[in-house]
Amino acid sequence: MTVGMTAGRIRIGILEDQQVFRESLVALFQGSGMDVVAQGRDVEGFLAQVREVKPDVVLVDLRLERPDSREVEDGLKVVEALREQQPQTRALILSSVRELPVMERCFQAGAAGYLSKLTVSGAELVTAVEQVARGEWVVPADFMSPAQAARAERPVTPLDRLTLREREVLGLVASGADNLQISARLGITERTVKAHVSNLYRKLGVQNRVEMAMMAYQTGLSTPMDAQHP
Repeated sequence: MTVGMTAGRIRIGILEDQQVFRESLVALFQGSGMDVVAQGRDVEGFLAQVREVKPDVVLVDLRLERPDSREVEDGLKVVEALREQQPQTRALILSSVRELPVMERCFQAGAAGYLSKLTVSGAELVTAVEQVARGEWVVPADFMSPAQAARAERPVTPLDRLTLREREVLGLVASGADNLQISARLGITERTVKAHVSNLYRKLGVQNRVEMAMMAYQTGLSTPMDAQHP
């Protein structure tokens, strides 16, 4: 596939080490009206494709075995790289690992969703990709505590669509920090900060940093007192 597909079609990348399964996923998504613009079995090769074609969503397997060695790669490296370099591309984990600490680590790294290979159906997977592409989060109910499950039943707010890093940036914007200060505070480049701020404008539907700060105050992410201590 090439860049510049039909308007409105979700552009997806697939990182999966098992070729038969990867080919099945390609057929599933293309048959559902999506464009598979990147696919691979190793982290570096896949990231190189993703940087070039910039898909909307990438589907990531965590445990990647190499056919020519005993080395096992961690697909989470892709999620971390995208968070810092290409935050407009959202990552959805598809793994056979069903451990809560692993899932939490994925969300901390910037994943927008997590699904189990052992239980998800093809239709559910397609729906999950559509949700992630819309800026929503996908968390399986069996990973959530009763309190988390109850919160998940409430309507999704714009704040819910933010990544952990975007929430950090929003909190600093609300405190009065400029992009250079945010860059120094979070240890990321100013260019990356600008990308996060651009995503905040789009996801929150605000016109300026004042409106952005007011939304942070109204949702409890920040308080007016914070503005005195950038």
